[in-house]
Amino acid sequence: MSEAKTQLRVTQTGSPIRRPGYQRATLIGLGLNKMRRERVLEDTPEVRGMLRKVHHLVKVEPVD
Repeated sequence: MSEAKTQLRVTQTGSPIRRPGYQRATLIGLGLNKMRRERVLEDTPEVRGMLRKVHHLVKVEPVD
């Protein structure tokens, strides 16, 4: 049997303007590049690491 994959709803709340280039690139990698854009992403260690780099620019919620 396969386990149910947990998912995260990620919303961009901050602008990458005047931020280091890697933060903008991380947002683009997550599929976020405009304010208030949302994505539902799988909860993996790779995604968690990316979110940790831009935690001040995004809001993360579990998907019900």
